[in-house]
Amino acid sequence: MTHGTDSIDSPTYGTFGNGGGGRNGGEPEPQYILRMFGEVVKTFRRRARLTQEQFAPLVGYSPETVASIEQGRRLPPPDFAERADSLLDAFGVILAAAKHLTRRKGLASWFRQWAELELSALSLYTYECRLIPGLLQTAAYARTLFADQLPPLADEQIEAQLAARLDRQQLLRERPNTAFSFILEEHLLLRDLGGEEVTRELLDHILGLSELRNVDIQIMPLVRHHHAGLHGPMRLLETPDHQWYGYLEGQEHGQFVSDPKVISALQMRCASMRSQALSLDDSQSLMRRMRGAR
Repeated sequence: MTHGTDSIDSPTYGTFGNGGGGRNGGEPEPQYILRMFGEVVKTFRRRARLTQEQFAPLVGYSPETVASIEQGRRLPPPDFAERADSLLDAFGVILAAAKHLTRRKGLASWFRQWAELELSALSLYTYECRLIPGLLQTAAYARTLFADQLPPLADEQIEAQLAARLDRQQLLRERPNTAFSFILEEHLLLRDLGGEEVTRELLDHILGLSELRNVDIQIMPLVRHHHAGLHGPMRLLETPDHQWYGYLEGQEHGQFVSDPKVISALQMRCASMRSQALSLDDSQSLMRRMRGAR
């Protein structure tokens, strides 16, 4: 089963998005490839006598992102290598090294195309009825999902997948011009997955994210006589070229959607659900009441 809708590779099942799923995920990308790229960037940065804090604004990313890239914990955004090579006068070496980064570390093969598009998307719409989306999860909630996964994961696999999930969540704050919209079923917050303390922390976390200007979070109430989302969870994405794509995740695989007819149907369902769900203010009020009852 997928546990997070972010789909990170494990030996037999992918798990990153909300959590994973996919026998076809394949083996994780060897860490040394990302570490090698990070070392190349770090070497030329130091050659230019720049600290990470000085280099980060020049390349257009936060010091935390630069640190993650240099440590081999994060795949660089699509434009990072070109900017870094030019700024650091790296003679094309950084660009050449980037060509070997053909896969995102820890991502299932069926999720990689979507994950790459997320990095530059203008808008992202998510409807989830199974569990809290990966971008909104706390570490404790995500750890519960990984610990409950079957077949079981080893401790080192859980830690690797948790690190990848938390790293991906930086999208919400690093892309303030990207509009993120989430519709969550109310029962996801009533399930108490991981226990009351985990749920209490989760509610605080989601309420905090809902205060961001680029993040909209709506709750679909338990009782609703009409519901446009009965086909299951879905995600929609708009690229800088204003192309739309969809992503549908099942227990053991994900489906990337580009057919305009299918995209149109998904957009209609999403628009209908946004009107059927509670308003932004009412959703916040409901979560505050749920938080206060714990």
